[in-house]
Amino acid sequence: MLIAMVALTAGMFLSKQTTPRLGIDLAGGTSITLKAKSEPGKPDAINETNMNTAVGIIERRVNGLGVSEAEVQTQGRDHIIVNIPKGTNEQQAREQVGTTAQLYFRPVLAFADGAPAAPEGAQSPSPSASGSGAPKAEDGKSPSATPSSSATSQGRALSEALKAPNAPTPTPSGGESKKADDNKAAPTPSGSASGAPSPSTPPTGEDTAAAGLQEAFAKLDCTNEEQRAAAGKGVKPEDPMIACGQRGAAWGKWILGPAQVDGKDVKDAKGIIDPQRGMWIVTMQFTDNGADKFAKITGELATKQAPQNQFAIVLDGQVISDPSVSQALTGGNAEISGGFTQQSAQDLGNMLSYGALPLSFSEDSVTTVTAALGGEQLKAGLIAGAIGLLLVVIYLLVYYRGLAFVAIISLLVSAILTYTIMALLGKGIGFALNLPAVCGAIVAIGITADSFIVYFERIRDEIREGRTLRPAVERAWPRARRTILVSDFVSFLAAAVLFIVTVGKVQGFAFTLGLTTLLDVVVVFLFTKPIMTLLARTKFFASGHPWSGLDPKRLGAKPPLRRSRRTAAPAPVDAKEA
Repeated sequence: MLIAMVALTAGMFLSKQTTPRLGIDLAGGTSITLKAKSEPGKPDAINETNMNTAVGIIERRVNGLGVSEAEVQTQGRDHIIVNIPKGTNEQQAREQVGTTAQLYFRPVLAFADGAPAAPEGAQSPSPSASGSGAPKAEDGKSPSATPSSSATSQGRALSEALKAPNAPTPTPSGGESKKADDNKAAPTPSGSASGAPSPSTPPTGEDTAAAGLQEAFAKLDCTNEEQRAAAGKGVKPEDPMIACGQRGAAWGKWILGPAQVDGKDVKDAKGIIDPQRGMWIVTMQFTDNGADKFAKITGELATKQAPQNQFAIVLDGQVISDPSVSQALTGGNAEISGGFTQQSAQDLGNMLSYGALPLSFSEDSVTTVTAALGGEQLKAGLIAGAIGLLLVVIYLLVYYRGLAFVAIISLLVSAILTYTIMALLGKGIGFALNLPAVCGAIVAIGITADSFIVYFERIRDEIREGRTLRPAVERAWPRARRTILVSDFVSFLAAAVLFIVTVGKVQGFAFTLGLTTLLDVVVVFLFTKPIMTLLARTKFFASGHPWSGLDPKRLGAKPPLRRSRRTAAPAPVDAKEA
C-alpha cells in the first residue's frame, strides 16, 4: 500500500495535476442554449422522443472528447442546455455541440479553392477511402488524381448527375421525368462557359438547375464567414448543393450531388492508430441498409476521375471530409486514411458516430458561468465532510478506543488513494469533480468506516467467546470478509446502475461512490487486515489493555474453558478393618 501511494503521488506531481479538475458548478465554464428547429415539411419533428434522442447524441458527442462531465438536458419544449466545465477544450466542445444538422454522404461533382478568384481547376490531395482488407491508397493522395474539370465538363457532369436514374430529378411542369435511355447529355462545345446544351437540344430543367448551381458556385467565397455559413443551408437531401469546407488551413468549395447515404446509416465510427502503417485512420461500420447504399455509390464513384471519384461527408451544410474511392466498398465496413493527426481522426470519427440528429439546432445563447457560487458551495461541502469525519472519529475513539487508531489510519490511506486517483483521472480521462461527486466522497466515509466496524465487532465476538487476540483476529476475518464483500457489492451495484441510467451531475456522484467503494475493498484487504495481524502481536493489544478496545472484562468475555480429570472415589472401609 505504501508503494501504491508513493507511485500515485509521484504520478500526480510528474503529470503536474496536483488537484482534481472541477466541474462547471464549482469552477465555472460555458453554458450553451440550443433551440430546436423543424426541418422543412416536418412540422411535428419537435417532440419529446426526438429531443431526448438529440440530448443523448449531443451528450455522447461532447463527452466523446473525454469524460468532461458535461451536462446536457432539455429545457422546455424546444431548448437544450449544454454546460461545459472550465478546463476542457471549450472551443472544440462548442464546435461539436454546434454541429447539429444531419449527416449525409454526397458525391463530389466539382471542387475549387474557396476564394472566387482562385482557379477552379485547383485540386489538392484528399484522404482516400477503402474497405476492410482492400488495397490502401498512398497517404494523403487520391488515386489517379487529375485536375478538377473545366466549367464545360462541370456543366455536363451536373446535367448528368441531375439526370442519373438513381437520383431524383425535377419534373418539368405538365410533363414526366425523362427515361433512363434519354439521360445522355449532348456534347458541349469546348468554348461554352456554362455547360449549356447545343442548339439542337432544347434546354431542360436539369440543365437550368446545373447552370444555376454553377453560377452560385462561381460567386461563392468560402473565405467569407457569412457566405460560408449560408452555403448549403436549407437544401433537401435529394437536391444537389454547393458547400464549403476546410482542407488543412485553406478553405475549399464543392458542388455536390444528391445525398446517397444518410448519417443514420453509420452504425459506428472512430479514429484509431493503424500499427502496421503507423498512421491514424477513421474506421466506419454501416447498418445493413447503409452498407448496401454505400457499396452502390462507391462502386459508381470508383469508375470516375478526380474529383468525381470522391464523396463528401457533409455535416451542418459543411464538408468535413472528401475522401476519394478506388473500388467498390462492400461488406459494411470502410476506412478513411490520409494525412490525419490523432485529433483530426478522433474528431471525424466522433462526428460520424453522433452526427445524425433528428432535428436541426441553432445557438440561442452562449454564456460564461462564474465559479463564485460554486466556490461557496464547495466550501460548504468540505465543511460538511469535515464535520461528518470528525463525528465518525469521535465515535470510534469513544467506542473502540485503541482500535480507533487502525480505523483512522485506514481512512487516511483511503483518502490519499481517492484524492490522487481523482487528480490523475482529471488529466487521464477528463473526469471533473462536481458538487454531487463531493457528496459521494462524503458518503464514502460512512461506507469505509462501516467495513472497519464489521471486522472489529467480529474480533470482539471471538474475544467474548474466550479466545485470545491472535486467534481471534484470524478467526474473525473469514466471516467479516464475506460481510464486507456483500455490503460493498451492493453499494457498487447501486453506483453502477445510477451511473448508467442518469446523466450530468448525478453521474459524478455515482462515479465517486463506485470508485470509493472499490478502494474500500482494497484498503480493508491490503491494509486494515494486515495491520490488525501485526498489532495482535504487540503487548498493548494482546494483553487486552483497558484502552485497547479489546479488554476481555469490558467485553464480558467468558472465562477460558478448563477441563480437569476426576479421581476415582476411595472404596468404603469396613469398620472392623478400620
